[in-house]
Amino acid sequence: QVQLVESGGGLVQTGGSLRLSCVASGTIFSSDTMGWYRQAPGKQRELVANILSSGSTNYADSVKGRFTISRDNAKNAVYLQMNSLKPEDTAVYYCNVVKWIRGIPYNYWGQGTQVTVSS
Repeated sequence: QVQLVESGGGLVQTGGSLRLSCVASGTIFSSDTMGWYRQAPGKQRELVANILSSGSTNYADSVKGRFTISRDNAKNAVYLQMNSLKPEDTAVYYCNVVKWIRGIPYNYWGQGTQVTVSS
């Protein structure tokens, strides 16, 4: 089993920065995909960024150039540095881990952390 605990959310003004952290308990392999999703009120959950086992990263177009994802396998942690925040970044941010077992993806989610960007 994997449990994920996020931290670092909060209230920030437009143009400000926040750093989200997610620490996993349980076994996390370097082959697992780690990432961040977000869900704004009335909208579907969307991928913000993820980092694959190869080390390659994917970003939503809306955050490219502003957000940076990183991971520390020794600490079972993934981070999201968010700069130049905009009101449209306001959402609950969820940490995600995907473990592949015999070709089947298993998704694990954190409880979410609120990010609010004031205009």
